[in-house]
Order: sequence, then structure tokens, then C-alpha cells
Amino acid sequence: MIKLMADSTCDLSQEIIDKYNIGIAPLNIIIGDKSYRDKIDITSDEFYEMLSKLDTLPTTSMPSPEEYLKIIDQAIKDGYHEILCICMSSGTSGSYQSAVIAQDIFFDRNPDSKIKIHVVDSLSMSHGSGWLIMKSAQLIEEGYSFQRVVDFNETYKKRVKHLLCVDDLDNLIKSGRLSNASAFIGKLLRVKPIMTMKKGKGAIVAKERGRNRVLKYYIDQFKERVDLDVTDFIIVGYTSVIDMAHNLVDKLKEETNFKDKIYIMQMGAAVGTHVGLGGLSMFFVEKRNIKDGLVKNELKNLLDKKDELIEKLKG
Repeated sequence: MIKLMADSTCDLSQEIIDKYNIGIAPLNIIIGDKSYRDKIDITSDEFYEMLSKLDTLPTTSMPSPEEYLKIIDQAIKDGYHEILCICMSSGTSGSYQSAVIAQDIFFDRNPDSKIKIHVVDSLSMSHGSGWLIMKSAQLIEEGYSFQRVVDFNETYKKRVKHLLCVDDLDNLIKSGRLSNASAFIGKLLRVKPIMTMKKGKGAIVAKERGRNRVLKYYIDQFKERVDLDVTDFIIVGYTSVIDMAHNLVDKLKEETNFKDKIYIMQMGAAVGTHVGLGGLSMFFVEKRNIKDGLVKNELKNLLDKKDELIEKLKG
């Protein structure tokens, strides 16, 4: 039997966590002098209501190794012999390192144990690791061996495509979740920045004016990039405005040929601390070797505008 575990930044719905019996190690959110366990002591909606009124940004701390060890010990008591832990990118959190320490402590305490444990650095934020966890659960249901599920994660984790638009970069910059170069560029742009993950950290790859343009960019990128052989579901995430997520799902259904499941899930307090209010995200698996970047996207925009101008002059 294979046990799945993760940190709370996977942001999967409670329905999915319960369905697949996923063990969750919560991050801590520190607001003033009080600490909350993500999704245990504070709900996402409660957090965003508080966030809108705070003068000082909350901070987060990773789960301790003991939090992971509790899940491991309980899994073994429940009869599991193989444990797969999928963590938020090591470039944005210490959750992965904490899980690895827990793995080492377990085998130090149980040197003769036959239990198999593998910890994945997902290179992802939020529902990026969540996508891998859900896919792993499906593969387990299909009868995949532990090693095949591990191999899938290590093979495809670099191809889980993130698109994240935020209203304000301040949270991401102050928390260090955005690279210095992207932070500098982002502050210069008076538009909505769109991020992805590069080498385990957030990077700005596009900028759009207004929510309609953001939605169009998401749809265009999905059409260009999606690997339909692997992507049998999409996760659309939001922080505080669910209507934005529903608008994106409607456009995916209307403007693409994707017919499989699209999940809408809220980002939790740990991720929301860094993303802020008004965040909108989308996650799927992309094809191999597709380049991405702000310069590339800006050049494409210029070429598109040139073509539009030429057509107008012809008319």
C-alpha cells in the first residue's frame, strides 16, 4: 500500500484530501504575535478577510520534521509500506528539507525498517505540487507500483506549468518568492504581472492590462503548451475572488477542445500570504522544450500588433 503525504501548500480541497487519504503537514502562519496552523486553526476565507485589514504582512514557517514523522508513524500503523511525500519547491520553502530530515530521522530510529520513503522536490508552488499529488493518487488507483509513481513525479515535475497572476507584487517580493530580477522588472511595470516557475522560483513571464487580457493570455498559453497525453485534468486556483476562477473555467470550456475535468480550488493561507488578494492561477502539464520568458512574450505581442496594423492598412 502506498501512502501519499504533502505539506499544506499543495492547497488541495478537503474533499480530495479525504478521498485519497493524503497526509498533510501544515505550515504555520504568523500574524502579529499569534501562530496559526494552515487550514487547521484558520480557514482560507478567514485568512483573506484578515489580510485585507492588516498593516503588516503575515509570515510563514515550514512544518517541523516531527510533523512529517507523525504522518509516517501513523501510516505504518495503518498498514502502509511505501510512502511518497511531495513538497513545495525547495527554492521557495524549507518544507522539502524538513521532510528529508524527517525521513533521515525515521531510518536512524528504525535502521532495519523495510518501509520505503521517497520525498519529491516538486519545484512547484501551490496547486503545482497539488497536481502531482492528485495524478499520483490516480496512478495508484490504476495499480502503478511505488517506483513507477516515483518515476512519474521525477520525470514530469519540471513540466507542470504554472500561470499565476497577482494584483500586487509586494507580498511576493517581501517574502523572497520572486527572483530579484523579476522583482525589479515587476515594480517597473504598471500592469498585471503573470508568473511561472523557473528553476524552482517564481519568475515574471508576461504582463497584461486588465483581467480580460489576463484570461486571454491563459487560454493562448494553454492552447500552445498543453500536453494532452498527460494532462487529464486542470486545476484553477484563486485566493480571494472565486468569480475570476469561474470566468477562466468558462473560457477554457468555450475556447479550447479540453473535455476533461477542471477543478477550482482556493489557495490556502500559507500560499496566500505570499500571493495576496486577487490571485488567479492555472496548472497543467506542458509539452517538452517550450521556451518561456518576458522578452519572448513581449516580442510576440509586438509582432501581433504589427500584423494587426498591416491588416488595418490593407483595409
